Amino acid sequence: MTNDETQLMKLLETRVRQLILRNQELRTQNVQLQQQVATSAARLKSLEEEKKQIAAQYADLKTARMLQLSDNDTREAKQRIAKLVRDVDKCIAILKAER
Repeated sequence: MTNDETQLMKLLETRVRQLILRNQELRTQNVQLQQQVATSAARLKSLEEEKKQIAAQYADLKTARMLQLSDNDTREAKQRIAKLVRDVDKCIAILKAER
């Protein structure tokens, strides 16, 4: 072989080794990225489940709040009706006393 051919072979060999090293680096990086994707997917699934639970709790709280308001409204309405009945009873007593 001539000197040029020897240099070309060495250059080719060097480049092939560089490609092999780069390939190994990329494979390692690919594995790491796949692990990150798997971790992110698991975290996303966990967060979605947590979101569903929080949404359910919020709906329960909303329902409880509506029931609480209804109880207060009912109590207030009963108190108003009782006051009106007392007022009507007083009026009836006054009317009977005037006869």
